[in-house]
Amino acid sequence: MEKRTRPTLKAIAEQLGVSVTTVSRAINGKAAEYGISKKTERAVLKAAEALHFSPDPMARGLRLSSTLSIGLLIPDIANPYFAEIAKNVEMAARQGGYSVILCDSQENTQLELESLSLLRDRKVDGLVIAPVGQSPRNLEEFQDGSLPVVVVDRYFPRLKLPYVVSDNYRGGLEATSYFIERGHRVIACVQGLAQTSPNRQRVRGYRAGLKKHGIAADDALVAGSSFGEENGYVHAKLLLKKRKDITAILALSNLIALGILRALAEEGLAVPDDVSIICFDDQPYCAYLKAPLTTVGQDNAQMGQIAVQLLLEQIRSPRPFTGEGIVLPTRVVERASVRRMGP
Repeated sequence: MEKRTRPTLKAIAEQLGVSVTTVSRAINGKAAEYGISKKTERAVLKAAEALHFSPDPMARGLRLSSTLSIGLLIPDIANPYFAEIAKNVEMAARQGGYSVILCDSQENTQLELESLSLLRDRKVDGLVIAPVGQSPRNLEEFQDGSLPVVVVDRYFPRLKLPYVVSDNYRGGLEATSYFIERGHRVIACVQGLAQTSPNRQRVRGYRAGLKKHGIAADDALVAGSSFGEENGYVHAKLLLKKRKDITAILALSNLIALGILRALAEEGLAVPDDVSIICFDDQPYCAYLKAPLTTVGQDNAQMGQIAVQLLLEQIRSPRPFTGEGIVLPTRVVERASVRRMGP
């Protein structure tokens, strides 16, 4: 089979009897700038179209000392929340003329470090990072501005890096208040990675909601160690065994909520009649469960798009980060998973 070759600037130049430089300038919209006639410009563009010519982005990137690519590092691509962020980062990057190289740290700080090294080696022009979030060490080197970086979802306040996050404290406060305003008094909280900023702020909001309504916080009602489904399942089982009086559970991620639902089903407990649930991360499937889930919605689509815009601004006009990050509002999305208590 004859191997098809990519059309080149040289092939167009030879066909028209002009220089490769003339072809390049015409294709890149610089004909007038370099005194190339309209007739020659039209001939070049017509020939390029006939040959199905498209510029080689890697070659163009090398000429510009740029690869026209950005790296995206997230902690769990299997989590629909991060998948949505990744989707919107890719869309926004493509609109800006950049491709995306995706890495998944699998909630592991060593894999995160290796992924950052890999992305540096690929000469990406910038990074969007949703860090594992347990330690800032892996991101400290980027504070010197040598490579543009924007942090999303999880961040470290002491690092001088731009970030886009949700108002997790407000989300935890409003979800807990929602339970209490419907008569619940014994409210458990199944958390994720304890050291991460979203988890800390959500738990702080949960405790603030209890205090606001005159309910003493009980440390025994807060359990969990990861944002995954298995964590929700195991700790719901343990909580329900220890405390038969629990009427509501706040799940700090959508995957945790799925684990809790599995545990409740095995225990023969119905939602919301026996136990009410609110979870963070509104996902399309939440509306279609047997008891549609009330959630704390986050605008992860906007998070991804805004992160790319901030990153492209840094790439095009490098400057030190001096301001605060961007905090996006959360909202309680009311469905049918919370029972109103009462006589």
